[in-house]
Amino acid sequence: MAVDKSDQRVQQMFAEIAPRYDRMNHLLSMNVDRYWRWRTTRIVSPRGDLPILDVCTGTGDLAFAYHRRTRGNVPIYGTDFCPEMLQIGRQKGERTGCGGRVTFTQADTQHLPFEDSKFQIVSVAFGLRNVSDTFAGLREMVRVCTTGGRVAILEFSMPTWQPMRALYGIYFRYVLPRLGQWFARNSHQAYNYLPESVGEFPAGQQMAQLMRNAGLHDVSIYPLTFGIATLYVGVK
Repeated sequence: MAVDKSDQRVQQMFAEIAPRYDRMNHLLSMNVDRYWRWRTTRIVSPRGDLPILDVCTGTGDLAFAYHRRTRGNVPIYGTDFCPEMLQIGRQKGERTGCGGRVTFTQADTQHLPFEDSKFQIVSVAFGLRNVSDTFAGLREMVRVCTTGGRVAILEFSMPTWQPMRALYGIYFRYVLPRLGQWFARNSHQAYNYLPESVGEFPAGQQMAQLMRNAGLHDVSIYPLTFGIATLYVGVK
């Protein structure tokens, strides 16, 4: 049975866990998620002064990582359709003093409120799989990316190397959902949804081909931390 990724269900799940979202991510990934975002900003490094967009931004961690990478010299935008997540992102921006250069807007990735070819980089971290129509979201990311700009997709994946694949599979499918459920007290089972949605999301060459179909070329694949996460990069 396909995972229910209806807008209302996903929005409600993330609204419920928003106050504990950052703490849960860092704890359950043992802080490796910070490194993945840092690495993304190095592999897909800004060039010039055109703005950068991070879609499905959640509480804005990748948007803030790009802010630090550009030292505040490039406008950064973050969009998400969950207002509870964005509110936490805005509060983080105020605390760190970078709110003026990181702009958060509530928006569905399938219908972005920006003109064509506006951004030098359009990124997403662990969020595209939550969009009800993955390809529609990807096409929108490409649309607002400037010619010669890059689209970066950071997502969970399953390691190919044994025994890491077997050990991580056990943790990801059985341990992580129960830890997340216990800490987050989430009645809609957001952390059971996580392995289910990752299992359905295109990976490897399948994801690369989807990006080509959306209008990108020179697609590169970067496995991170034994393949626990993967960064996909394509050029418009």
